[in-house]
Amino acid sequence: MDQLKDFLRILRHSFHNLLPIVVVVAFFQLAVIRQMPDGVLAMSVGLLVVVLGVALFLQGLELGIFPIGKNLSNEFAKKGSLPLLMAFGFCLGFSAVVAEPALIAVASQAELISEGRVDAFTLRVLVALSVGAVVALGVVRTILGHSLHWYMIVGYVLVVTVTFFAPEEIVGLAYDSGGVTTNIVTVPLIAALGIGLAASLRGRNALAHGFGLVALAVMVPMISVQIYGIVVYSFGEAADPAALVPTLAVGGPELPEAGGRGVLLTMVIDLLTMFRDVLPIIAVVLFFQYMVIRKHIAHIHKVMGGFVLVIVGLYAFVIGLKLGLFPIGRSMAEQLIGLDTIVYIYLFAFAIGFATTMAEPALIAIGQKAEEAGKGRLDGNRIRLLVALGVAIGITVGVHRIISGDSIHYYIMGGYAFVIALTWLAPKYIVPLAFDLGGVTTSEVTVPLVTALGIGLATHIEGRNVLIDGFGLIAFASIFPIVTVMLYALYVERVTRLKGVTS
Repeated sequence: MDQLKDFLRILRHSFHNLLPIVVVVAFFQLAVIRQMPDGVLAMSVGLLVVVLGVALFLQGLELGIFPIGKNLSNEFAKKGSLPLLMAFGFCLGFSAVVAEPALIAVASQAELISEGRVDAFTLRVLVALSVGAVVALGVVRTILGHSLHWYMIVGYVLVVTVTFFAPEEIVGLAYDSGGVTTNIVTVPLIAALGIGLAASLRGRNALAHGFGLVALAVMVPMISVQIYGIVVYSFGEAADPAALVPTLAVGGPELPEAGGRGVLLTMVIDLLTMFRDVLPIIAVVLFFQYMVIRKHIAHIHKVMGGFVLVIVGLYAFVIGLKLGLFPIGRSMAEQLIGLDTIVYIYLFAFAIGFATTMAEPALIAIGQKAEEAGKGRLDGNRIRLLVALGVAIGITVGVHRIISGDSIHYYIMGGYAFVIALTWLAPKYIVPLAFDLGGVTTSEVTVPLVTALGIGLATHIEGRNVLIDGFGLIAFASIFPIVTVMLYALYVERVTRLKGVTS
């Protein structure tokens, strides 16, 4: 009975969080464009399915993923074995990313853009290896108690340096490949590992040392993919263009189109596909739980029920996205370009960036964990507002780049140069959380709508290449939340210092 009440509470909360998207789209359709898009009923149903999927997913997190992640961290900390912890971190990072549908979609885009120079499977494995290695590195950082400052400063100096030399065709997708590694399942699981480990070690602070794994998982693939792009563009050969099939959709199950048994069969197959995507994570967890720690999972029925809810919720979520959010983004881009002024495109980019981020389930989950870890210093709702503002600014800047036709190189290098400077100046406790929040913004709500907007703009603006100019918005959605969170922390620190002086 209590679990049913919790679910209904989460369902109301999910509906409340999705309302900003509905308000933004309705306002622009009725007040600016003054016409309703085709398929508005299907879009509305899709949004309701998204609400249900988010609620099921969050309930599953609380029942399954968060408890098992924290329990494994505690057990490994008790054993005091650094190699075991690193092996677990590597396997967890690799398994969570290698079958990620959004990464599969991005990898196929890379193969297409490079005219076959970049191999999609090789790219997926490279990104998964990068994430696995960096999660293992992040575990060592937490154990040793290192500040995240130097890791991020050195890392992003390298990111910016590599971007200067990387070919234009690979930059946008390289940054997008870093963004899609932090998905709706990966973020809570990796965050639970870091927070649980920090809480288990004496002298470690959950806020300063528990966060940061997600940030590292976003950063390193950006470097490795760009280096891979430099190599293949220098030495690789283009394939026959006829053999390359474009795929512009974000990964996930296709919508059933047949009727009767065909619909049911398609839905079952898609649900099994979603289970396959999560299966590597479950396999890693079970292997380390029973073969390494050699202990039974406490309340296993709740944990397994939680994983089932995560899978079902994720499936419903992606179906809702394909019915609702992706068509909305594509339709709105086409309609707004048809208007006489481009000001409305900027306004829509800002508004939809803010609205999608406020509805982001992974951000909601991390915001709650940050509030718990901060012990009164942080407010979850305020964090979400700051991140949403950052995403709104970032997407607006990214849209301007598409409209103006500028190269992504200078925008990315300038943005991360500013981030590096803020990392040097910001309070140490906020840096891991700020970078993690930059990764959280590129999850399952934001990516489809933002990707659809970018592709729609690049498709309908003369002189733009959809496979170069249409991608990269995700990168902007990652940079600016880091900026807004750090600037806010600097402001709070300054106000506190002034109060201390005057009192």
